[in-house]
Amino acid sequence: MIYASDLDRTLIYSPSAIGVPEDSQGLVPAEIVDGKTVSYISQHALELLKDLAAKIIFMPVTTRTVAQYRRINLFQYTVIPDYAITSNGGNILVNGVVDQEWRAAVARLVERGSASAEEAGRLVRSVVRTEWIISERYCDELFYTFVVHRDLLPLDEITRLSEHLNSWGWKVSLQGRKLYVVPEAVDKSDAILHVRRTVNSGPMVASGDSLLDKSLLASADYAIAPCHGEIFAEQQAGLVKLEYPFTKQAGVFAGDEIMEYVQRLYNNLTALGVGPQ
Repeated sequence: MIYASDLDRTLIYSPSAIGVPEDSQGLVPAEIVDGKTVSYISQHALELLKDLAAKIIFMPVTTRTVAQYRRINLFQYTVIPDYAITSNGGNILVNGVVDQEWRAAVARLVERGSASAEEAGRLVRSVVRTEWIISERYCDELFYTFVVHRDLLPLDEITRLSEHLNSWGWKVSLQGRKLYVVPEAVDKSDAILHVRRTVNSGPMVASGDSLLDKSLLASADYAIAPCHGEIFAEQQAGLVKLEYPFTKQAGVFAGDEIMEYVQRLYNNLTALGVGPQ
């Protein structure tokens, strides 16, 4: 069995996203930068994850860059995955090392299927005013991340921008203060399919919260999402009808319900003789 999960706002949470005070019981630092905790995981979720990771293939799947993923202490010292997907699917790490063949294959697909990064960036800047943008970054030479003043950002403008970029082979996702602009070919589900073919390990369970995770959840045999984020918002608005469950809790303790769901599936599949591997 594979458990493939998004990280930020699914398993790990920044102080602004945890939904409880930082000194609450049951929180464990997941990422420490310059002596400061910048991400947490719940203690219960961590214990379940540690137990499961010894029995199945646990695969982090994230929009973070390779460097941003590597600074998560949790996955460098506590739970060390054999495979990790970063850069929204643009990179696959095998035992911590970037798979260069996969990276080159993605670059070819992007070149064939999307307008250039320069064109996409110019279009974003023509719509999103300078005063709305806090910072801009071109990540791993694959996609853009804009940190924005969310309260200044007109959502109708972002909707129109998204429609325009879609016609150019790019997709848009707004997550908190971050606006992601990503080529269509840079996709989590494609990278997951590649790993699944490589390891040939049976059923897959997935979890994620954002629109960039929709392909991840759709590619899984079983899926769950937290009751916060873009996917939940779409469901609540009646824009989509999804078959997978949502957690009852929002914030960091949604991770408890997610890991309990994965644990139950593992137990049930094992009892049915499907097998964990």
